[in-house]
Amino acid sequence: MPDHRTWQLTAGAAVVGLAVAAGAVAAAGPWDSGQRKAERDRAAALARTGGAHHEPAGAAPDEAAPPEPAPAPSAPGVLAAPVPPAAPPAPAPFTKALTPLLRTPGLGPVLTASVVDVSTGKQLYGKSPGTLMTPASTIKIATAVAALSATGPAHRIPTTVVAAPDYRGITLVGGGDPTLDMPRLRTLADSTARALREHGVSTIRLSYDTSLYKGPVRHPIGPNNNIAPVSPLMLNEGRLDASSSGPAPRGGDPARDTAAAFVGMLAVRGINTEAGPDLGKVPAKAVPVAKTLSAPMSALVERMLTNSDNDLAEALARQTAIVGGRPASFAGAQAAVAERLKRLKLPVGKARFADGSGLNRADKVSAGLLTALLARAADPAHPELRPVLTGLPVAGFTGTLSGRAEARTAGLVRAKTGSLTGVDTLAGTVVARDGRVLAFAFMAGRTPSYGAGRPALDRMAAALVG
Repeated sequence: MPDHRTWQLTAGAAVVGLAVAAGAVAAAGPWDSGQRKAERDRAAALARTGGAHHEPAGAAPDEAAPPEPAPAPSAPGVLAAPVPPAAPPAPAPFTKALTPLLRTPGLGPVLTASVVDVSTGKQLYGKSPGTLMTPASTIKIATAVAALSATGPAHRIPTTVVAAPDYRGITLVGGGDPTLDMPRLRTLADSTARALREHGVSTIRLSYDTSLYKGPVRHPIGPNNNIAPVSPLMLNEGRLDASSSGPAPRGGDPARDTAAAFVGMLAVRGINTEAGPDLGKVPAKAVPVAKTLSAPMSALVERMLTNSDNDLAEALARQTAIVGGRPASFAGAQAAVAERLKRLKLPVGKARFADGSGLNRADKVSAGLLTALLARAADPAHPELRPVLTGLPVAGFTGTLSGRAEARTAGLVRAKTGSLTGVDTLAGTVVARDGRVLAFAFMAGRTPSYGAGRPALDRMAAALVG
């Protein structure tokens, strides 16, 4: 078992970064590139109540792709944390604190819970912690751990342009990056137009390739403002408005819309299109022309968790499938995520990862698995998983917890939210009063209405702080 102080420097830092005061948000750096952007953007990012459904609010601006990140926080001035007590806390106080809260009517008749001391792995509280339940968006913790483990934190997702040997036909190739935005697409058009002019070409045929993904394009929930058709080629997650997170109207064919936008950008740069955009595949003996890369996987994971980004979650699950040699589909991702978590020796059991986002009610995980995932992300033996902790929303400050904080707990609770009709979940980390870092997961089912269980779950997290 790793020593206590190392756990504190890794897990504890991820929890207490904002604990001093609101002003600490601006002063919390430096952090490694791609990590904890949510604190730096706190003033612009306050919004979103959470889980799989998202309520509209102001959107945080996208950031340019940062340089290659270190896999874990490394700024000692920021990462100071209390020295743990000599003896671990006893389970009894947790039972006394949480049991009355479990009777809150808004939680409904089905509730499971797990609280773990991350420095020892000891379970301090459990209520049916092995029971499988619908997790809603807390499943994104599993998606994040699997993706980071499979690809590494420095991996970037490409969107490329290739040409036929005569440069008269070009193909825009989707690599699975839903964060492709207008500035990056313009840069791709600049590079493409320059290469074509160098070969004396001013009129081309344009096709676009989406063959990386297999299986159904539509999520099982059907057309929904919370997620676009799942495609390896999309611009701004298929959004038809200026938002960058939360629900939004989505195009029915994000890949074609992206290719059409690319045609327009080439035209402005003097490259005309005699045919297309048409769905196609990379031609034989294709020549690389241009490429744009996403932010590193560490930053993508943070963005997914902080904003509860469903489109990004499905993309990261498919990246896991690709690395695992499986089809980049719902079924392939399901198998690949489970396989990757088993490699990490996590208690997967009969858990089911029907999607990466948590929109599918067929997803089933346990509270015990969620706390095990969080503890593994804090494990010094797995620094590649640290963005799972740094990406968790911070109560009272960022993402889907920006408007949720019990008295005197703002900045002390970091957690992934999850909500579907009849389902409310919360899983994350807290720093207890004795300085110990705790991982928790609370899962409520058959709640009386959408979001009814949220206040009680927040109070339970607050009870752990005390």
